[in-house]
Amino acid sequence: MMRKVSLVLAGAIMGAGLTGLATQTRLLSSTSAVAASAEVYRSLNLFGDIFEKIRTDYVDKPDEQKLIEAAINGMVSSLDPHSSYLDSKSFRDMDTDMRGQFGGLGIEVTMEDGILKVAKPIRDTPASKAGILANDIIRQIDGTEVKGLSLTQAVEKMRGLINTQVTLKIDRPGKTEPLEFTLTRSTIVVPAVEERVENDIGYIRIGTFSEQTYDGLRKAIDKLTSDIGADKLKGFVIDLRNNRGGRLDQSVLVSDAFLDRGKIVSTRGRNAEETQVFNAKSGDLTKGKPVVVLINGSSASAAEIVAGALQDHKRAVVMGTRSFGKGSVQTVIPLGSNGGLRLTTARYYTPSGNSIQAKGITPDIEIQQDIPQEIKDKLGENKGEAALKGHLKAAGEGEEQSGSASYVPNDPTKDTQLIAAMNQLRGVKKDAAAPAEKPATPEAPKP
Repeated sequence: MMRKVSLVLAGAIMGAGLTGLATQTRLLSSTSAVAASAEVYRSLNLFGDIFEKIRTDYVDKPDEQKLIEAAINGMVSSLDPHSSYLDSKSFRDMDTDMRGQFGGLGIEVTMEDGILKVAKPIRDTPASKAGILANDIIRQIDGTEVKGLSLTQAVEKMRGLINTQVTLKIDRPGKTEPLEFTLTRSTIVVPAVEERVENDIGYIRIGTFSEQTYDGLRKAIDKLTSDIGADKLKGFVIDLRNNRGGRLDQSVLVSDAFLDRGKIVSTRGRNAEETQVFNAKSGDLTKGKPVVVLINGSSASAAEIVAGALQDHKRAVVMGTRSFGKGSVQTVIPLGSNGGLRLTTARYYTPSGNSIQAKGITPDIEIQQDIPQEIKDKLGENKGEAALKGHLKAAGEGEEQSGSASYVPNDPTKDTQLIAAMNQLRGVKKDAAAPAEKPATPEAPKP
């Protein structure tokens, strides 16, 4: 009995000690929070003092609005490469991009460490017709150095009224001297979805995830099924190569087009409202036809959501090379007449719970693209999300991974990855690790 009493007393004393410790910890935490808050306000006062000194004592009268916007841009750029402040014009331009039509040159660009790089020229636009290539580095826009500009500022300078001209100075890997291009702006319509018949296979290229994408996909599936015939159709190739992403809701709808049930993607953020789960609804638009998804080093964001969802559900065979690795969600917060804030608010996870942030999607079957030597000399290294300065760190298991090549030949008969995808659908057996060979006609795709 004495032993039992001693144990009970010891337990009571231990509990009281923990309660006291917890109370002390809360007090310390509260004190730390107050101290941290005071420090923040001191820093904000410092900012106000510096702003006032510049406003009153700088050699020339500064543009106060530009000073404030520069300070905001500096603050937001310290977070990650995908968060940014959008002034009112940039905010309108972003909305235009999401609709898939704008005036400009037809260049998709990225910015890495202050370097403006061409992700890809859009087909049949002033940029592609002039010979601008993926991985070209834009140094000057109409004589203005790109260094020091934000991505939105650089894009704004390249856009303008239709039939007006803009001159770009470009550095190209393998060239010792810069190249100069004078381009005439035109209306750029970015086709979200393109399709074509490849004998007994339906080929669908999804170039971007704008608000037109799902409707375009649905129409493409219907058209290809009708043109080829449901009984002859072997399956679909969904080409997501060089697709830099876009709207989250469209990636969910595109994934759902091939699924009858199950989780598509989940998002997890710091706040409860950023934690969401998106599930498929009944109805596979392809009626269960086999699907191959093609990805490469420039498949990012929404494209990776689709590839990851169909891969995890084993609804599609994913082929190509490792994707870019952008596994974060940006929320656009309107700021009234002052534009908006594009802020990274969550990471997204595939149905199996994997985060691809800074890791990418690994294809089920890796197929390296055949790149002619003369093209290889012109192409720089294609870096993934993990190489971006200040990128959001990887979550969960697995190490961060570098990107992969993103070259896609214009001639489909020379497209190693596409040929391998069609061989897969036609049941042509070969070592999955080996590069695809051109099949004898009529197996080769039509140009």
